[in-house]
Amino acid sequence: MVMTLIVVLLFATSAWALWTPDRPLADLQAQYQTPADEAVVLLGNRLRLRDTGPKDAPAVLMLHGFGASLETWEPWAQALSPQMRVLRLDLPGSGLSGPDAAGDYSDSRTLALLVALLDQRQLGRVSVVGHSIGGRMAWTFAARHPERVNKLVLIAPDGFASPGIAYGQRPEVPASMGLMRYTLPRWMLRMSLEPAYADPAALSDALLVRYYELMLAPQSRSALLARLQDTVLIDPVPLLQSIQAPTLLLWGEQDAMIPFANSADYVRALPHATLVGFDRVGHLPHEEASARSLAPLQQFLIAPP
Repeated sequence: MVMTLIVVLLFATSAWALWTPDRPLADLQAQYQTPADEAVVLLGNRLRLRDTGPKDAPAVLMLHGFGASLETWEPWAQALSPQMRVLRLDLPGSGLSGPDAAGDYSDSRTLALLVALLDQRQLGRVSVVGHSIGGRMAWTFAARHPERVNKLVLIAPDGFASPGIAYGQRPEVPASMGLMRYTLPRWMLRMSLEPAYADPAALSDALLVRYYELMLAPQSRSALLARLQDTVLIDPVPLLQSIQAPTLLLWGEQDAMIPFANSADYVRALPHATLVGFDRVGHLPHEEASARSLAPLQQFLIAPP
């Protein structure tokens, strides 16, 4: 009985120490919201949007990756805004955007939101930039809605099957990941993020804090898990082959999340693709090597079609 009581007490103490509650949205808004941010309502979702640059300039829409927010694009957006209209949003359940009103995190739902956003902003055609899962959404959008896309930029995009992730099947999200709803120590998040950077120093304390705090937004962690569970991959080749928009592929050659070798699949499938690799860079070139990766991006987006 005494040993049982000790075990129960130790477990309860550990659970209490590791418990990580959501942070109040108002506190996060006070810290991360800027005067350039606005709340837009799309298909019942209240999302954070940052729409900068001349309103009559060519527009570019930027889609962040899993667990990120519109802040991930800040260096690029600042550089592009003098010449382009730059639209960034927090996808449902990410950053300061609330969870999806319908609880639907499928790619088809995301594409419908993007169409609704462009219609609301009265934008006929835009260039689209996407990273990782945002890259998958970007190339799917270009394939499904070619009339809305001028140019396409894919940064280490997701989309091809890999070990444990087959086409046409919902992925099995480990039960251990479900625990992140209740516990997310900062050291644990650092361990999860570190492989995304070739240079460990690129994951600064300030950057880690930003990822950490925004993942503690109300219901954000549940939304992230739901997005994983709602991801059903299809064979991307037919869609990629249909894309006629000029396409730029940007990839870190030391990407440990989606290997640089995967870029060959995209080059083979995309009719009009140019690949630029970055040595000593991991999964996030726009964060880890923002200046180096900005140069080909600017040349591609601003050059005449």
